[in-house]
Amino acid sequence: MSEVMAGLPHALMLSSVLAMLIGTAAGILIGAIPGLTATLAMALLLPFTYAMPPLVALGMMAGIYNGSMYGGAIPAILMKIPGTPSAVATTFDGYPLTQAGRAKYALQLALASSTMGSIISALALMVIAPPLVSLALRFGPVEYFWVAIFGLTSVSLLLEGAPARGLTSAMIGVAIGLVGMDVITGSERLVFGVRHVAGGINLAVMLTGLFAVPPALAMLSAKKIKGEGTALSGVGLKISEALYYLKTWIRSGLIGVIVGIMPGAGGNLAGILSYAEEKRSAKDSSQFGKGDPRGLAASECANNADNASSLIPTLALGVPGNSVAALIMGAMLIQGLNPGPALFSQSGDVVYGFMWQMMMTAFFMFALGLIGAKLLVNMLKIPSALLAPMILIVCSLGTYASTNSMADVWLMLGFGVMGYVLSRNGYPMAPIVLGAILGPLAESSFRQGLLISQGDALFFFSSPISLVLVATIVSILMLPLFRSIRARQKNVSI
Repeated sequence: MSEVMAGLPHALMLSSVLAMLIGTAAGILIGAIPGLTATLAMALLLPFTYAMPPLVALGMMAGIYNGSMYGGAIPAILMKIPGTPSAVATTFDGYPLTQAGRAKYALQLALASSTMGSIISALALMVIAPPLVSLALRFGPVEYFWVAIFGLTSVSLLLEGAPARGLTSAMIGVAIGLVGMDVITGSERLVFGVRHVAGGINLAVMLTGLFAVPPALAMLSAKKIKGEGTALSGVGLKISEALYYLKTWIRSGLIGVIVGIMPGAGGNLAGILSYAEEKRSAKDSSQFGKGDPRGLAASECANNADNASSLIPTLALGVPGNSVAALIMGAMLIQGLNPGPALFSQSGDVVYGFMWQMMMTAFFMFALGLIGAKLLVNMLKIPSALLAPMILIVCSLGTYASTNSMADVWLMLGFGVMGYVLSRNGYPMAPIVLGAILGPLAESSFRQGLLISQGDALFFFSSPISLVLVATIVSILMLPLFRSIRARQKNVSI
């Protein structure tokens, strides 16, 4: 606990506090605009993190992450349009509350619930990540190989409900990660005569292209979303009423933390599961879906409780929990910080300071949400025809500023077009990033294991940790088969 407390002064530095404020405000604004997500905001910021101190860059990302989750509730409540994918369950009772003339109450309840979820999640990160590191210190090349395989299989299968497409995306990422020079033999791989990528593909360029450009292209091809019901009306949430939701917040917060630790599950799953559990446990569930505040509180608390908890496997093991965690991991790698057990011993001030930033941005989000409610409502009126070109310009400027190369700008746009085509055909983006990060880790760990064991394949099954990871991987790979068998049995019984 003393190590955690030692990170607090670093998080309270003026530059860190300003970065958190700016990031939180930007996150709320971005989340409030349908089509823009935390992933997009992170991807836009990533090229600019080269010139930032680590805690300034991470503080801004922490603010964007937490702020955008609440921001996504604003159009979900006022317009029945989820501002972010995590706000899907928020529409179930949020919009009916607006129709009943209680929009102000719904927004303030969503803000309070989001704040509670973020606080619970940050506490879980502080409590769970350090002990997990002590376990990870026992890892050698063999264990890291299985951790990398576990990350690839679990995220690929859980995302989008399409195992085959998820695995295909992961393999594309692995191929991208292997581009460049082999560190052992020195030979070039998958370069195809393009000298610019002989040293490997720049991670920031790839992430910016995959996550920032496709939403902009989608905006240009989509119909304009017209705002409706954007006026704040009704009485707000009272402090005495907030205590009524304490049990809901604790239950939903725990669900969100558990889902966040699971690689690839995401805030949308956390919100839906929490909403379903709240409805199941209610004595009277007749008003759920018709404007029951408990459903709104459960959804918003859970999707924010997913935030910091998704960073637990990222910081402790180097396995990103979701696409946003992958981008945060990318920012760390750009800063020369390698997520994993060594991060806590070599850069403890940064990692523990970042944990405090995840906590502090929850309070900044609450304050900014109360102050800027009317401004946030007006943000819904910005036309997508104006937003899309602005996003593409910022992507290009950020990429050029970070690498000083027009070739990287074209490469970034190429990744953007590829990401747009793949996403339109149902291929998830997160496994591509994870493949690019975990693929080289799996390869290097595998080759180190072979060198240590002198080619003995049984060496990869020699430790208890390896056997647990192998059993987990097999279980995950068998999950789709079990689902199909159960579905067939149900059809036969019907």
